[in-house]
Amino acid sequence: MPEQTCSIREFSLVRDYDAVIDLWGRSGPGVRVNALSDGRAEIEKKRQRDPDLFLVAEVEGRLAGVVLGGWDGRRGMVYHLAVDESLRGLGIGLALMDELERRLRAKGCRKYYLLVDPEIPAVRFYERFGFDRMPFLIMGKVIHGSPEATDD
Repeated sequence: MPEQTCSIREFSLVRDYDAVIDLWGRSGPGVRVNALSDGRAEIEKKRQRDPDLFLVAEVEGRLAGVVLGGWDGRRGMVYHLAVDESLRGLGIGLALMDELERRLRAKGCRKYYLLVDPEIPAVRFYERFGFDRMPFLIMGKVIHGSPEATDD
């Protein structure tokens, strides 16, 4: 990245949670923050499961971006990628995705997925990164929590 150096490290619940939730909440329609799945306890469960796939990027000591990845032993998944709007276009998203992909590959992952709203500009970013559109219907079911709660 020109002008600024981006450092990538693993997410820390105590250090990063509030800033990550804030960034996800401000990042636009591509990331949906949900009280059910993005609460502190749920995020800690995810961090415990895949600590090496939950990455934050910093520029000059400030949270610049975050990616939440997963690995089930066969396939990988990208759940949330967000970069601070004021720092977009500097390669932070690419750096996060490169590092996540490197870590997935090291685990033996051959393919990984992400879910993205086809109407948002980030689709072009993912296509440039090498993702292909796949014609699937995504379905979900909340199995724990209040019936009126939705989990994106």
